[in-house]
Amino acid sequence: MDTIQIIILAIVQGLTEFLPVSSSAHLILVPKLVGWEDQGIAFDVAIHFGSLLAVLWYFHQDITPLFLDWLRSIQSRKHSGDSVLAWGIIIATIPAGLLGLLLSDVVEQLRHPLIIAGTTIIFGLLLWYADAALQRNIGQQITPKNEHQLTLKMILFIGFAQALALIPGTSRSGITITAALLMGMSRKASARFSFLLSIPLILAASLLETIKLVNSPTHIPWLDILLGTTLSAISAYFCIHYFIKLLDSTGMMPFIIYRLFLGIFLFCFFI
Repeated sequence: MDTIQIIILAIVQGLTEFLPVSSSAHLILVPKLVGWEDQGIAFDVAIHFGSLLAVLWYFHQDITPLFLDWLRSIQSRKHSGDSVLAWGIIIATIPAGLLGLLLSDVVEQLRHPLIIAGTTIIFGLLLWYADAALQRNIGQQITPKNEHQLTLKMILFIGFAQALALIPGTSRSGITITAALLMGMSRKASARFSFLLSIPLILAASLLETIKLVNSPTHIPWLDILLGTTLSAISAYFCIHYFIKLLDSTGMMPFIIYRLFLGIFLFCFFI
């Protein structure tokens, strides 16, 4: 990989990991569209780890109380503070985690541009429906819920929805935000819960792949990985900040339109 390829892919990952547009799809498609060789799993893991650093950095003031309230709930065997949110993150992670381990070989066979094109459009339309449903509720003066009002039904629904993100092009953040909107959560609450929900999965995947890489006999370009991780973390941090800040004014429509045009372009390009 040359420096330009590293910079572009790292920034693409940082900008798309937390937007409802599918980072994995972009990491598959960008090299195909410009004629680059596949960047390999080591680099993919590095730039995903950069995204993890960004979300930990952005939510560091929320994560420490979450963890402490979770520990207190275990000790006292009753909820306190934000322990419901902490348990919600853990429970909602389980479906995607288990299916990811069981179906990893199947998922690899789905990394095809036409599959990505189809899922990009289908789940873009579903996001459109969910955002419209939220607007109807607001019009009927139904107050949207925040991430601190999660119920077990909401947690399970979002958790099983997240498992669909194993299909390339779905978008993990996109499908979890969609599911949260369908459960009556506000846009900002949906986004915040989606971002917090990314932490266990990205952390687990990064640790597993890092162990494989360390034990691998192949040469690992550590300087390339460090550059990619750094750029991904910086771009992801600013993406999270401005996405949450602008969400109420822009809504989901810009991302829905982008997904529809991207899907149509991919069908035209690869058929």
